[in-house]
Amino acid sequence: MTSRSVPIDAAHQVRWLFLDLNSYFASCEQQMNPRLRGKPIAVVPMKTDSTCVIAASYEAKRFGIKTGTLVGEARRMCPGLILIEGEHEHYIRFHHEIIEAVGKVLPVDSVLSVDEMAFKLLGTERKVERASQLAQELKRAIEQNVGECLTSSIGLAPNRYLAKVASDMQKPNGLTVITLADLPHKLLSLKLRDFPGIGAKMEHRLMRRGIISTPSLLQKSREELREIWGGVGGERFHDWLRGEETYEQETKRHSISHSHVLAPEFRNWEGSWKVLQKLVIKAAYRLRRDELWAKRVEVFARFAGEKREKKGWGGGDWSAGMGEFETQDTFTFLELAKTLFATCPRDQGMPVQVGVILGNLVADGFHTPSFFEDPRRLGVSRSVDRLNAKFGSGTVYFGSQHQARVEGEKSEKAAPLRIAFSRIPELDENF
Repeated sequence: MTSRSVPIDAAHQVRWLFLDLNSYFASCEQQMNPRLRGKPIAVVPMKTDSTCVIAASYEAKRFGIKTGTLVGEARRMCPGLILIEGEHEHYIRFHHEIIEAVGKVLPVDSVLSVDEMAFKLLGTERKVERASQLAQELKRAIEQNVGECLTSSIGLAPNRYLAKVASDMQKPNGLTVITLADLPHKLLSLKLRDFPGIGAKMEHRLMRRGIISTPSLLQKSREELREIWGGVGGERFHDWLRGEETYEQETKRHSISHSHVLAPEFRNWEGSWKVLQKLVIKAAYRLRRDELWAKRVEVFARFAGEKREKKGWGGGDWSAGMGEFETQDTFTFLELAKTLFATCPRDQGMPVQVGVILGNLVADGFHTPSFFEDPRRLGVSRSVDRLNAKFGSGTVYFGSQHQARVEGEKSEKAAPLRIAFSRIPELDENF
């Protein structure tokens, strides 16, 4: 590998490489089962017509089948379609094998999802010729060390966001380069929905403001996009489209956490779980408010008695974590926290402190939706946020909080609002 420190001409350089594995779940299935190769397959949560396709092989995509297509409709579109029930364990195993393979070619800067990763280029790696060479080496490393069916599309660009955009411009097995000198003309032919972060609702919001195409989007000022987005997300989006590197400065935060020393009446397993639930709900709310997504949940506990060696992210006597896919959903976090907390050893006495950490954070513009998550549940969490913002904190709350709330004064003892040295919480977190 070349030296990683030589400065080069900024206008004709790339600073990021973004790798997106093509039809990842379907490709994993074809890699595991050679009889599926070259055939139209769809990965589904279950083999019923009322469910949706979560991944389709390129052979199936030629029939118009795509992620979100109802299984019954997909069968009609392609009578020979083969349905495969997806299993997370296989895809995660391949994921780790891929990370190991590409890491021998180029250090991975960030793993953004089970099928996406980004690499920061330095020195002469930023020259387009060298960056393109590295891209081909990454493709070969996956093919030779993991499997020939696992192809990828790679984008090279001045910032990570545009590198992701570029990776979507040529599929499958593509390589697209965008330099500062290519802007904005290389983006003009893209549709609004081609940009990560612009979904159906945002597209509708943009169109109400007269923004119907990429050229009209690029004409808007930083202030106008901030107003449309309703926050710094619009400013960030404006800068990204112009090749500016703003992500690192604005997302130094790696986790969101809450912990609480338990009042005496909560120093039992039932009471500590009540408090932990409230902490999880607070952390999930902050995550959505700050336009972030978490890929990992960790819970921890400290126990009474002699001081023990601190372990885990939370520095507790005990901690456990899990997670792979990005989410903002309170229900998902509560389910994961409950599963984790159930593994807490019961032989160390009663907990005196509990806490939760939402980690491996991803900015909204880089979020990749999980095929295994029900978007309606996240909609409920966001609706609760909006109602409390309009009518006052605590107007609407999750059923798991009810017992603690009706205990009156104990509700505040369960997990009151705290001001830490490292962070001053917003008033709307006191619910």
